[in-house]
Amino acid sequence: MPDTAFSHQQSAASTAIEAAFNYIEPIPSGEKPYRRMDPPGPGQLETNATYAPIQMRVHDLRETDGQQTLDAEGFAVVNAPSAIQNFSDVEAIRTAYYAQSEAIVAQATGAARVITFDHTIRRAVPGADRAPVARVHNDYTEKSGPQRVRDLMGDEAETLLKGRFAIVNLWRPIGHPVEDAPLAIASAKSVPPKDFIEQDLIYADRVGETTLVQHSEAHHWVYLSKQTPDEAILIKCFDSAKDGRARFTAHSAFFDPNAPADARPRESIEIRTLVFFDD
Repeated sequence: MPDTAFSHQQSAASTAIEAAFNYIEPIPSGEKPYRRMDPPGPGQLETNATYAPIQMRVHDLRETDGQQTLDAEGFAVVNAPSAIQNFSDVEAIRTAYYAQSEAIVAQATGAARVITFDHTIRRAVPGADRAPVARVHNDYTEKSGPQRVRDLMGDEAETLLKGRFAIVNLWRPIGHPVEDAPLAIASAKSVPPKDFIEQDLIYADRVGETTLVQHSEAHHWVYLSKQTPDEAILIKCFDSAKDGRARFTAHSAFFDPNAPADARPRESIEIRTLVFFDD
């Protein structure tokens, strides 16, 4: 089972850095933000959202005690070497890696049941199918979290929605440690609900919903410097509980101004899980 810890740097000097984070700007019309997920038609915009790059201080988790939790900060780091090495093998991802990820999430959350429903591989190279997302966001909203359960769980959905559930992502680099475009997370304690802005995701046959984030100097950003493929970050993107624990967690890729010119492009995989609790 994974260790809920990671290696710490020996230097006492702070390695916090200043980096640009892309926050949504106010829409003058007051219109709800949207993004079209299919190619826009004639006269249509892909999105009505614009973003402002704002310099924020990003603190290195290696300088902390490593005791962040999903319920307090909205994220956690675990030392858990991957069950597979070949991430071009889709079958191995869907069997061995999904099973390992579910076990990691179950241990971290105490959940009675964890179900992996998809994954995305991202590469910071031109022409990649999916690139790192360099805008501040969270994956779900008050509406779209329960809808995901309805979409995936069929006849069980309404019964499951009567209990507590969460949506947790497991993120790790693949191939080599992160040298640029690392993942940053804003501690859930520092991002109040008013800072989350709902956004429609418009598909040909449906409209989904996710969240963007408006800027505040109070946001406390962290990252794991030189994160290795053996280190995974868990991110809580939704929690149905409304008892003071973290429910939504803002996150974003960012470009490290100190990255070497010959930094290898970041490659990563994120697993998305539905998490159900007995309590």
